[in-house]
Amino acid sequence: MPSRRTLLVSAAAGLAALGYASWPDMAPYAEAAAQQRHLPAPDPELSELVRMATLAPNGHNTQPWVFHLDGDTISIRPDLSRRTAVVDPDDHHLFTSLGCAAETLAIAARAHGHAPEFTRTDDRIDITLGTGRPEPGPLYAAIPARQSTRAPYDGQPLTSDALRQLAAAAGQEGISVEFFTDDRRKEALLDLVVAANSTQMEDPAFIAELRDWLRFTPEEALGRRDGLFTASSGNPVLPGWLTRSLFGVLFTKEAENDKYRSHVRSSAGIAVFTGDAADPEHWIAVGRAYQRFALQATALDIRTAHLNQPVEVPRIRDELAAWMGIPGRRPDLVVRFGHGPTLPMSLRRPPEAVIRPA
Repeated sequence: MPSRRTLLVSAAAGLAALGYASWPDMAPYAEAAAQQRHLPAPDPELSELVRMATLAPNGHNTQPWVFHLDGDTISIRPDLSRRTAVVDPDDHHLFTSLGCAAETLAIAARAHGHAPEFTRTDDRIDITLGTGRPEPGPLYAAIPARQSTRAPYDGQPLTSDALRQLAAAAGQEGISVEFFTDDRRKEALLDLVVAANSTQMEDPAFIAELRDWLRFTPEEALGRRDGLFTASSGNPVLPGWLTRSLFGVLFTKEAENDKYRSHVRSSAGIAVFTGDAADPEHWIAVGRAYQRFALQATALDIRTAHLNQPVEVPRIRDELAAWMGIPGRRPDLVVRFGHGPTLPMSLRRPPEAVIRPA
């Protein structure tokens, strides 16, 4: 049976042969991505550090954050209007996303001579910028280039040195990271991914929420500057009316499970991040650890992408914890990694859209 991508490509070729006049233009989208994905000039304004923070990974690219500037302190709070209540009912992914943004901001601040100090109060992360020495490095340089690469990888293993660097980057008190690189254990994890994905795909509320965050054309993605642009997941760029009409036909449980089988089996390995406790403090810490891992991977030309279905379905999450030998604990993130292609970057809202009065 032809794959989903094969059917989409065939549809694209057929329309191109007919000379379809309203084909989506990717040039403005690519220009917008380039404009926001660059390193700041020396001595940047705080708003530029916020721009860097917004390039952090976050669930569904909802960008669930608000920044407040008060003197030399930048505060990050959750934007609860951007919750994904179906897939993330307890805001686990939301707080993990805040941790990713906070770590990104801290790395950028250190690169420009600030000494960031973290304080967490309730649902707020305060980052006070003291004076230090500039510490640019590979993680800082990787911030604009990092992406979640939702495509097959090349199936080749990583070197032991690369694995060591990834583990070192993710190291953080209260957080453990376990790597699974042999085929037998990757297949066991794949079974959990497929089981959890099947459960989600059978839930109409999950499908409806996901579709709300999908952006089917470059124009739609440019207008919203959030959500999951289909081209950033490796799908061909097609007219919006066509992709919307094909969504219900091609976005099926069987097709998604086949996709994840390809993704897992072509990956060099899978990393599972687990906090010592299941609370916002540790979820933020998991996000900080994951972002360093992802930036180190980017610096090594290694791609990463989430496979979080097993931690999003409670029954499967318990099975994952038992399989890992940590019953009673909550695995937080499941991430595959390996060498693979670069896809179109996702967009972010500009700093003025996420900075609010203190």
